[in-house]
Amino acid sequence: MAESEEEVDVLVQRVVKDITNAFKRNPNIVCSLSDEIGVIPCPEARYNRSPIVLVENKLGVESWCVKFLLPYVHNKLLLYRQRKHWLEREALADITCTLLLLNPDFTTAWNVRKELMQCGVLNPEKDLYLGKLALTKFPKSPETWIHRRWVLQQILRQCSAVGRKHHQGEAEQADAERSQQLSDHLARTLHQEMKVCSDAACRYPSNYNAWSHRIWVLQHMAKGNVKVFHDELSSMRLWVSMHVSDHSGFHYRQFLLKELITELSQTPASTPPSSPQRRHSPVPDSTSPPPSQGPANGELSGAEATAEEDRQLLQLFHQEVELCSDLIQSFPGHETLWSHRRHVFYLWHHWRMEHHCSSNGGNASVRLNNSDPTLAEVGAQSCASRGESVNGQGHASDAMEVDGASLPDPRDNKRLKRGILLPGPPSLLPGPPALPSEHSFVSGVLDSCGNPEQRRFALAYRKWLDTVIDQQP
Repeated sequence: MAESEEEVDVLVQRVVKDITNAFKRNPNIVCSLSDEIGVIPCPEARYNRSPIVLVENKLGVESWCVKFLLPYVHNKLLLYRQRKHWLEREALADITCTLLLLNPDFTTAWNVRKELMQCGVLNPEKDLYLGKLALTKFPKSPETWIHRRWVLQQILRQCSAVGRKHHQGEAEQADAERSQQLSDHLARTLHQEMKVCSDAACRYPSNYNAWSHRIWVLQHMAKGNVKVFHDELSSMRLWVSMHVSDHSGFHYRQFLLKELITELSQTPASTPPSSPQRRHSPVPDSTSPPPSQGPANGELSGAEATAEEDRQLLQLFHQEVELCSDLIQSFPGHETLWSHRRHVFYLWHHWRMEHHCSSNGGNASVRLNNSDPTLAEVGAQSCASRGESVNGQGHASDAMEVDGASLPDPRDNKRLKRGILLPGPPSLLPGPPALPSEHSFVSGVLDSCGNPEQRRFALAYRKWLDTVIDQQP
């Protein structure tokens, strides 16, 4: 093993070159769905060979060389930033790549790559792939997620600039093709980001950074695109059914529900609800379903549009409550499930009160804000002239007791009693959620379940219903 400083420099330079060549010879490392990076336990160099191992698009680094490799690339980069050592741009890209694969929370390295990207040396997609690879070993790395958002902002700016150029003057065929290519590229990028976030969430439980990034992506790349939110809500059903104690995953579903409620409630009456307008979404809705049958001119009247919106929202609430019921009965003793049911029912209760006020001639609208603790007070003020009132959000956000239940045994062959719920025909859906049905559900759980944690959460939920919901005049 190399011991002198000169031998260490030669060794590390060779390892950095081997990593760079591995990426060049095998591009599937960064674009394959099964890519991964890891450290291979190897206390010492037993053979005269490269410590970089590549097997089926998975990159491994023997552990003995990390103690030489990481300090070397770290010092090289710091000397460059202090203007004490000059590095060519290609060498700088290689060093930062190696450093970030071993320590992706080194902010200076990401900043150097930002500068290289602005100079045109690096491709934004390459940095997204590099971050994806680093997240396979460090799925919660905050600096990696922050850098991904910066790269995505650059991609959105580029597409926006091309779009403005396209709308100036006469639209030529080449510009139209370029615009379509950018739209397809944005759609692919959105899909890849969802996949990266899902993989990171599976590797690290309650991965707040991954779920926050996923919300950010939808807010900036799919704002107003109802179909994308519907698809996300449907695709997440299986995931939350397999991670019943992951608060972050259920919080993401709550975000999707709020966005869908807001978008559907704001859909213009003259626009078919099945193909709503997309306000601010850079991702095209190329797979939107055909418009619903309506008048000959393809538009729905105000009453028909409102009825269609109400039907879709009722269907959303019903499916979510049914999912909660299945999970609570199949996996007793998990506070996350009861908290999610509480949140869903409050969303339903608030929307119903606001909708009732609006239908009686008020100007109330659905306003759902994650950080607004006085959410229901808006509805109370708008309904005050009609003798109605809504309790405040503060009761709804009261924490339930600490979940003392453990995760379900992976060897347990228990499955959901009714399976994963799939959207069915509207005519087959039962009535919407209601307070009597919630009390009936809680009573059934208390009568049939002997799990002490399940009983505690059920009693807490009943108390919340009596305190917050049932105190209406």
